[in-house]
Amino acid sequence: MNLTDILKRANIKVPLAAGEKNEAIKELVELLAANKEVSSPDLVLASVLERESIRTTGVGHGLAIPHSKCGGVKELTIAIGKPEQPIDFQSLDGQPVYLIVLLVSPPDQTGAHIQSLARISRLMTIDTFRSKLKAAKTPNDIFDTILAQEKTMAPEN
Repeated sequence: MNLTDILKRANIKVPLAAGEKNEAIKELVELLAANKEVSSPDLVLASVLERESIRTTGVGHGLAIPHSKCGGVKELTIAIGKPEQPIDFQSLDGQPVYLIVLLVSPPDQTGAHIQSLARISRLMTIDTFRSKLKAAKTPNDIFDTILAQEKTMAPEN
């Protein structure tokens, strides 16, 4: 599975208007709702924020992956946001976040959910890839950077 098989250009927002974690997550959920990707944005937002309250999804390297399995979404869906200024996500490495990848899926799609989380994490271990994302100025820049990197890698199964 490639992220670009799931991610749509319309579900990438640069820059995010939000300047703090919960507002950034809300902004991405609202983007998915506006694009008819989620049927119950309030349920999705509550689920993602509940998951975030248990443990930060700021995984390091300037990346946060807020995620949840919940109702209100019919299939695995991804939104990406890049805040204008890095946001404090209480990340594991103590560094602010410059890229937020929101991942939501129905409760019965655990395998795809976990594969996507692993794929995102694996991509973000690549220094040149992270640098290109950090320099990205538009949604197309982000999508094209992911697409180009995934073409050099074997797809996840």
